[in-house]
Amino acid sequence: MDKDKAVLLKGITKYFPGTIANDHVDLQVTRGEVLALLGENGAGKTTLMKILYGMYQPDEGEIYVKGDKVTIRSPHDAMKLAIGMIHQHFTLIPVHNVVENIILGMKPKPGKSLRVENVAEDIKELGEKYGLEVDPYALIRQLPVGMQQRVEILKALYGEAEILIMDEPTAVLTPQETEKLFGFVREFTSFGNSVIFITHKLNEVMEIADSVTVMRDGKLIGSIRKTQATEGLLARMMVGRELELTTGEREKKSGESLLYVDSISVRGDRGNMVLKDLSLEVRKGEIFGIAGVSGNGQEELAEAICGLRKIEEGHIKLENIDICNQNSLSMIKEGIGYIPADRHLEGLVLDMSVEENLILKNPSDPPFSSKGILDWRRIKKNSKDLIRSFSIKTPSSSTKVKALSGGNQQKVVVAREIIIGTRLLVAIQPIRGLDLGAADYVHKALLEEREKGKGILLISTELSEVMTLSDRIGVMYDGKLLKIFQREEANINQIGLLMAGVTGERNGTNG
Repeated sequence: MDKDKAVLLKGITKYFPGTIANDHVDLQVTRGEVLALLGENGAGKTTLMKILYGMYQPDEGEIYVKGDKVTIRSPHDAMKLAIGMIHQHFTLIPVHNVVENIILGMKPKPGKSLRVENVAEDIKELGEKYGLEVDPYALIRQLPVGMQQRVEILKALYGEAEILIMDEPTAVLTPQETEKLFGFVREFTSFGNSVIFITHKLNEVMEIADSVTVMRDGKLIGSIRKTQATEGLLARMMVGRELELTTGEREKKSGESLLYVDSISVRGDRGNMVLKDLSLEVRKGEIFGIAGVSGNGQEELAEAICGLRKIEEGHIKLENIDICNQNSLSMIKEGIGYIPADRHLEGLVLDMSVEENLILKNPSDPPFSSKGILDWRRIKKNSKDLIRSFSIKTPSSSTKVKALSGGNQQKVVVAREIIIGTRLLVAIQPIRGLDLGAADYVHKALLEEREKGKGILLISTELSEVMTLSDRIGVMYDGKLLKIFQREEANINQIGLLMAGVTGERNGTNG
């Protein structure tokens, strides 16, 4: 076998109950290259890489590493073959420090001990070599997410990984942290090492990859050099059809004030103050986007507006009506729709039908009920109308929503909340877990509601989503709104710094 091929997968097939996650997939990674493994959510990318890392066993197929056929039964076997994996959800222990996390599960190298002091020195040297400096004695829980990712990478490097699998590594990073990560990837591969970069973001592929392999529905669609690729071509390969991606271009509107949040403070689940004297305004006919790394108070802000979390101080008004600390039912009656971050936890009842989920928040309202009795003829008509209007793919309106794909489940939530949100729509991560086509559909739906004069508060950790859709952009950090940009003034570098809490001297809040 060719020794220049760091990894060669031949005919990899993996069955799960009721589905084929990987269907005779071939993949090769050359030494010294970055291979982008591209595909929509559910395409089989992560499953394929978990097979390479020994977390799953293939039902069919062969694996070759550096020209030798191998059997990888566990991550420990993978590490022996110099394969490391950086998972999308970190596997660190928060109460331990950096060194303790790195040596956890490690066996001493020949001629070396796992003394904390020695490992700390090795970590410092690796950090300086690859631009991944981190305090070896810092507790993981005290580190921001960008630093925690560095620790994950350093753990793989300390294990002498030469083939690094990175699963959606930029999901929790600011633009500056992403650029630093890309700098590491380039440095790492310059030594002849290889990186498999799992992503669904086309712009990242165009920036960092040497070659691109695209998967769809568990199958290999094709592999091309990055020099031959365009975003349009990759999008077609991912979704199987032409896709006119939302650009966000539209007429500027200057509507009247709709939602006014005045100096609110809110406690989190642990009793600490997660929102601190925060103010903002959403106008009619505009999308106000909030950018920020997850965990800086965005979800608590949405919950406070929608009557799901108590406000300690301050006021919230909807067109001069004080709605502060009203319950969620009152907010629904005021015409506020809420697309939550987790559709399974907060947005749907999975064992209920599509038609039941579409009236979940207002089943007692006309025309769905009369004198406490549900009118199923009208409920079915409502669901069929919404299924048609929102292109929800379902066998019937009586199908349980758990049988639908993630994209169609999200369309059920979006359809219901758009109908409820006659005045204001609060959307958190509205395209989380969606494929390119479904995500674009949701974006177009939000823009259509904006055109109808509704106010939309869009909260997302995907900066590209906020930049594309928003008329104004606010940046949240540590429970505060640091700055508000007009759409045409928004600067991705400045926004990225603010997302990391770097304010400088001139960054006050403005509108």
